[in-house]
Amino acid sequence: MSAQSPTFGEELRRRRNASGKSLTDMGRLVHASRSHLSKIEGGHRNPSLALARACDAKLRAEGALLALLPAMTRARDEGPTSSGGAGVHWSLRMSADGGSTFTASDPEALVEGQASTVVAHWAATTGCREAVSVEASLQVFRAMFDEYRRLGQCSGPALVIPLSSTATGTLRGLAHDVTSAGRTAVLRLAARFAEYTGWMWQEAGDDRAARWWTAQAAQLAAACGDQEMAAYTLLRRAELALYAGDAQATVDLAEAAGRQAHGLRTKELAAQREAQGYALMGSETQCLRALDRGAELMDAARTQTDGGPALGSTHLPDLSNFVAAWCLRELGESESAVTLLEAGRDSVAPHALRARARLGARLALALVDADEVDRACTVARSVAEDVRTTDSATVRADLRQLRSSLATRRKDPAVRDTLPLITASLRGARTS
Repeated sequence: MSAQSPTFGEELRRRRNASGKSLTDMGRLVHASRSHLSKIEGGHRNPSLALARACDAKLRAEGALLALLPAMTRARDEGPTSSGGAGVHWSLRMSADGGSTFTASDPEALVEGQASTVVAHWAATTGCREAVSVEASLQVFRAMFDEYRRLGQCSGPALVIPLSSTATGTLRGLAHDVTSAGRTAVLRLAARFAEYTGWMWQEAGDDRAARWWTAQAAQLAAACGDQEMAAYTLLRRAELALYAGDAQATVDLAEAAGRQAHGLRTKELAAQREAQGYALMGSETQCLRALDRGAELMDAARTQTDGGPALGSTHLPDLSNFVAAWCLRELGESESAVTLLEAGRDSVAPHALRARARLGARLALALVDADEVDRACTVARSVAEDVRTTDSATVRADLRQLRSSLATRRKDPAVRDTLPLITASLRGARTS
């Protein structure tokens, strides 16, 4: 008969004692009180997922502690929710053949019993479609895609989503009756717009809409034989799993993307996402192996292009360093993470507020872990302001972690000044 496995608390106590750390020492490392850790070790409380990961990383448990985490504590923290607007007064629906229907209504007139709806429908005839220069249209839409990406860096998703989703539908309609070669090119660009729309929905905090648009991108990619975009949609799903805290799904989807992709850029991104999944598991060896594989692909990938918009982030100055820092911080190597993130911070373009906020949030988390609280607060204040402008749900997820870490140090004057600013940015309020 095999011996019963220890509980999370029992194994935490054993590993902590073996490392020579007191409860106070451990609490400072993982930003938890001595009494809270004592109750976890005694089996009177279950740790949060974030605390369990921190304990695993600081004790170099390689995922062994995480594996003992009770199933009931694996429920995710409540994610960001989208705030409702004042009501939709008009809508635009686009069909697969390029037809469009515009509907406008006046809610106040409806209450008063008056006629309040205006409906207009239009569709390009076959002759009109044939008269369209596909090449010229693609040049315009490609320029639009680049500008929408730029706009998404300095504004909220609510501004970008209507534009990118409409462009997707327009391109899908344009592809309906053009020649075979033209159709392939149009659908490829439509798939890129759809994928970007999915990313904007993720930034808006609506994962369901993000998954739907990612599925649309996959369907468009399949329709035109774009295998790289099809593989990249798996990486988008992996990113959704990553932010949901599902490490195994992150790894599985990233590995599937790497197997499906032919392009070196996609394989590089797949290796990076796989590394993040392993870091989330606490598996340092496999994480570093995936990072090394991504680094080997990086230089070669820069010389390979398919002529379309670049896949993945284009506004972080060195995505590989950002991902490596992300992983190192999850694995407890906070000082190394700080070094990598600080090296790239000044290289972010002035307009790229979203990229700056993503990098800054990870830097602030690493600084707190490295016990550099004052510097962390300085960075956090900048991130809070950028989040107010860009309305980024993914950065707010990091800010929630940061608020929890700083909350254990409320006696620090810098922390007392910074926590209200973080809280205001999480509510979407102005921070100044």
